[in-house]
Amino acid sequence: MKFQWTRLDERGEVDESTRFDPERSAYVLKLDYLDDNDRMRQGKISLVAPEKGVVDSKVNNADGTDLVDYADIVAAQMKSYEEKIQWFQDTCAQLRVECNEGHMRMNIRRDCFLSDSMEAVMSLTRKDLRKVWKFDFIGEACMKEAESAREWFEVVTQEMFDPDVGLWATSEANPMCMHINPASEITCPEDHLAYFRFIGRVMGKAMFDRQLVKSHMARHLYKHILGWPVTFEDLKYVDKQYYNSLNGLKDMGSDVEYVGLEFTVLEETLGVKQEVELVSNGADMDVVEDNLPEYMEACLKYRLLGRYEAQLKELLLGFFDVIPQPLLTIFDFQELELLIAGLPNIDMDDWVGHTEYSGEFVWEGPNH
Repeated sequence: MKFQWTRLDERGEVDESTRFDPERSAYVLKLDYLDDNDRMRQGKISLVAPEKGVVDSKVNNADGTDLVDYADIVAAQMKSYEEKIQWFQDTCAQLRVECNEGHMRMNIRRDCFLSDSMEAVMSLTRKDLRKVWKFDFIGEACMKEAESAREWFEVVTQEMFDPDVGLWATSEANPMCMHINPASEITCPEDHLAYFRFIGRVMGKAMFDRQLVKSHMARHLYKHILGWPVTFEDLKYVDKQYYNSLNGLKDMGSDVEYVGLEFTVLEETLGVKQEVELVSNGADMDVVEDNLPEYMEACLKYRLLGRYEAQLKELLLGFFDVIPQPLLTIFDFQELELLIAGLPNIDMDDWVGHTEYSGEFVWEGPNH
């Protein structure tokens, strides 16, 4: 058996409508594997109707026998969040490669922390990713294994999510969250996709080893990891101004054709502007009332996937090299964020320094 989303209409019956409706339409990310290479699987991703986003409900042991089946996952879905975590961690412990089959040792130079780490992690097979990892920081006194592992995960995730590296950018809608930089190929031209595969593996290994990732992602990315539906409303959490602009087109009726839109978007990278077609021959298609739903659908798919499809595909392939996708079906996207990144740390001084005040606070001060 497999898990599958079903869309219902107002009467509680299966909704078979296919045309985009900003109030009802939803899409799920579907990952299709193209091979089963043990070191570097290939695949493709797409946004599809919810009923086409099927997730397996079985996880096998290394010997091919069943470890988890449909009934186990359904039972786990009914547990409290704390019980879900315990079930997930216990299941991961059973997937861990036995110590008698060896461990993976990584030698890391502080001044080459990210590159050394990526080279080591990307050389591993999927089996190696589930072995115990041990870390040596070259030129430094030995640390306890738990301490060195905790420090490695903390430093490597801080560095790989650093906006200055160019792989991620701060979310416009929420400065505490990061989104994939669509221009990562320009900032890291030689190996940006390899870095995203690496990031996915590190995130998966962090979950597997009960470590935390030192950054929070935009919420639709957690939905994509889970294969949860994304909707037009999710655009609000990506770019609220863009969401409001698209939303305003709905009320224009036939006047929308006078806005002068085509099925394109204008991207600007390092001061260079480039027109991107949302559909084939989009530059030759004017937006009018009759095709407005298709235009809004194309914009949604572009902003939630198309801008960084190649990067996200690599991240997911790396993540699922470690974590079997069926195990994640017990969580919702908020639970997944909490499990991966924990509670956000708020820099109060920075928050205060970058807040605009009005009302009573202006004349009575912080103790009003």
